[in-house]
Amino acid sequence: MCRFAHPVTFGYYPLSIRLAAGNRLPKFTEAESRLLKGSLDFLGLNYYTTNYAESAPLTSSRNRSFFGDRQATLTTDKNGIPIGTPTALGWLFIYPKGFRKLLLYIKEHYNNPIIYITENGLADTNNNSLPIKEAIKDSLRIRYLHGHLSYLLKAIREGVNVKGYYVWTFWDDFEWDAGYTVRFGIAYIDFKDNLRRYLKYSAYWLKRFLLH
Repeated sequence: MCRFAHPVTFGYYPLSIRLAAGNRLPKFTEAESRLLKGSLDFLGLNYYTTNYAESAPLTSSRNRSFFGDRQATLTTDKNGIPIGTPTALGWLFIYPKGFRKLLLYIKEHYNNPIIYITENGLADTNNNSLPIKEAIKDSLRIRYLHGHLSYLLKAIREGVNVKGYYVWTFWDDFEWDAGYTVRFGIAYIDFKDNLRRYLKYSAYWLKRFLLH
């Protein structure tokens, strides 16, 4: 977050990044800094899950990388207990509380910008052995959306300036790191029948939610 939000809010990278990256970090001129400061119209935010973080200071100046620069080890469990309900993707655990905490962090640290939630959702396993009438019963996705929208509302009531929300995604698609092995959509795509579409239970739930 700070890699992007900090420069366009304040005109420079935060001290933590400057210390970690050193001479590898591009320098802004004074003119560039003035142009960057306050230049965002809104902040687009993708949220799926939360990780635990543990300090991992660099022990060597060799083999530095993006992952080393953050000086933290991320994990999805603590003392063997997952941070939330597991899903079809090993990195994605359901933890709606993290959504609110991230939104409040942005409000408090980046001058409460206008925010659009540009992605929020989970993946189901693409189980081709299931009949379509069973595959569209995505109760876990409904739980995910209900939990996250509830905590989004809490954040808005606490002053976070959210103007829009986009569920990820409208239909099942090709995911960049998982191909067609998972399904993110609220509409089921039958890849074996000319891409015929079927609304999942989550689509009907979301429709009722929006109408009320």
